[in-house]
Amino acid sequence: MSTGRLLAPAMRAAIAATLAASGSIHAQLYLDEYRFLRIVGPLFLLQASVSFAVAALLLIGMPPLLKVAAAGVALGALGGFTASRTVGVFGFTEKGLLPAPQALLSLLAETGTLLLLALWQAILIGQRRPPAPR
Repeated sequence: MSTGRLLAPAMRAAIAATLAASGSIHAQLYLDEYRFLRIVGPLFLLQASVSFAVAALLLIGMPPLLKVAAAGVALGALGGFTASRTVGVFGFTEKGLLPAPQALLSLLAETGTLLLLALWQAILIGQRRPPAPR
């Protein structure tokens, strides 16, 4: 089996794992305490649900739109994280890497999703390049 045939399922599984990890963290935070927060609580539940859905779809296949969705979910979560520590989100603010360890683990999962997507895209572009003339 060629490397290319092994790469796609491995990358899909890795990206699905990072998305599922992010979803799991947000679901746990929702259940533990954030469900009582107006607007922000449902956003945590939405992020968890979309993360799980995109992760499941990634295990089936990877059309280009699904790559965009995976990146969007990760960027949305990172954007919400940043906003909650700077300007606030619907009046909700947090400080630093609290709640611990979920904040740090979430950052790692979402950044991992983006890095894996970028790596995969770089590999695909490298495979499409014609060999250099000799």
